[in-house]
Amino acid sequence: MRIVFMGTPEYAVPSLEKLHAMGHDIVGVFTQPDKPSGRGKKILFSPVKQTALKMNVPVFQPVKIRLDGLEDLKALKPDLCVTAAFGQILSREILDIPALGTVNVHASLLPAYRGSSPITWAILNGENMTGVTTMMTDEGIDTGDILLERECPILPEDTTESLTKKLSLIGADLLSETVAALEAGNLPRTAQDHAKATYFPKITREMRLLRFDQDVSRLVNQIRAFDPWPGSVLSLGGEEIKVWKAQALDGPCSLAPGTVEAADAKEGLVIAAGNGRLRITELQAAGGKRMDARDYLRGHRISAGHVDEEQTHG
Repeated sequence: MRIVFMGTPEYAVPSLEKLHAMGHDIVGVFTQPDKPSGRGKKILFSPVKQTALKMNVPVFQPVKIRLDGLEDLKALKPDLCVTAAFGQILSREILDIPALGTVNVHASLLPAYRGSSPITWAILNGENMTGVTTMMTDEGIDTGDILLERECPILPEDTTESLTKKLSLIGADLLSETVAALEAGNLPRTAQDHAKATYFPKITREMRLLRFDQDVSRLVNQIRAFDPWPGSVLSLGGEEIKVWKAQALDGPCSLAPGTVEAADAKEGLVIAAGNGRLRITELQAAGGKRMDARDYLRGHRISAGHVDEEQTHG
């Protein structure tokens, strides 16, 4: 089949590689425009663009595909379009171009966790199960008919980074089965039960501040969910510290949320939360490197007291 692939981040790469390995004619890849990254503002290609270039597949990077990508897509005359974390909503005019429609590889068990950040939200909300759904794309946000689904457990140590890697591989295999069934003419389609749908918005940098008036388990989930981006931070005396790993401590806590209970090389950094205590085990100070909290505290003093006020009031 003539297939146009649309995707941007690392999550999408295994799906593109799978289609290529299956021998399909990948006639074009659409991905988000290049953006400057890092302190030097160096232009970096998206993971999907890098992969497409290695395959010698033409790459298109429209700002808005419905406007500046429409004619390019028409000229490619695809039988099928496949999307995986592309990052743009497809208009009806775009969806009408491929003869067999557009299949999306979505990282949740639809209709739960619609939206652009399903992996992060599933961890943040304390779920212990997620998965991948292949679906027929329509004009809504993840509202099209379900094709195939596969579950994946969320382990206590999973972060968004680790879970994304697992789901990307599951998604590639599920896409392979989906496309094979589509070619054979025996692909099932099931309308979503919209009454059971949940939708969660895009994760933003503004959400990274840890709020110690929350349940301690929620704080642990946030730290896992926001690894690697946007990260979780706490502020002590105006100094921002990035928190990479932490654990909830058992037992009641009589201290006010946000109180530093311990900050030494033996106990590590322990802070009271809404219904318990949070032990921070791995952190990164501004301008420093990621390190064990106890090692950090051997050379840096954190005074007893409270985190900054904005972290303890809703």
